[in-house]
Amino acid sequence: MTSDDAAPKPPAKDPWDLPDVSGLVIGVLGGTGDQGRGLAYRLARAGHEEIIGSRAADRARTAADELGHGVRGLDNAARARESDVIIVAVPWEGHARTLESLREELTGKLVVDCVNPLGFDKQGAYALVPEEGSAAQQAAALLPGSRVTAAFHHLSAVLLQDPAIEKIDTDVMVLGDDRADCAIVQALAGRIPGMRGVFAGRLRNAHQVESLVANLISVNRRYKAHAGVRLTDI
Repeated sequence: MTSDDAAPKPPAKDPWDLPDVSGLVIGVLGGTGDQGRGLAYRLARAGHEEIIGSRAADRARTAADELGHGVRGLDNAARARESDVIIVAVPWEGHARTLESLREELTGKLVVDCVNPLGFDKQGAYALVPEEGSAAQQAAALLPGSRVTAAFHHLSAVLLQDPAIEKIDTDVMVLGDDRADCAIVQALAGRIPGMRGVFAGRLRNAHQVESLVANLISVNRRYKAHAGVRLTDI
């Protein structure tokens, strides 16, 4: 066989050719906290049916009413069952306990973990290293029947919740072991004006992304800012 006889290679897939995710129902675990409320608000503004969850349904409903834009509030278990994609935005201290309690409801779901394991002392924020390597890897270990990705770590809760801000100029690094699932999360990030979702590697690399938040906290305190991350040359 000559080189002329070889079958042509298919063209490389455009990395910015992402799926249509406009019809997905998004649930936020920890939707009564600042980060979860902010993400729910932004995705609801982008047109998604949005459900926020809390251990107490009345707290979730109160937070949903405050957010408006058709956001619904349910207890965590009901929210998990009714959502296509679940964003985990709970405090690190309750991360494992919350996910263990919802293992059945989260089976088969696309789970997006944005939890940052951090400690704080007189010198400021510092990264913690979970036994599994990262919060996202802990989620994957606790939810063997779910499709776990990691994203939305570096977003300012202040900017997310400010209705006067139309665009948030930042990139969202998305990590996961299934490229199609990552593409869905990238597309979700792109639904928020100013944001891009960028594939940043497999789940085993989530620790570096989670721990960078400690550096951003130092930046924000020094410069009185709400800094995020923007990747160059892509």
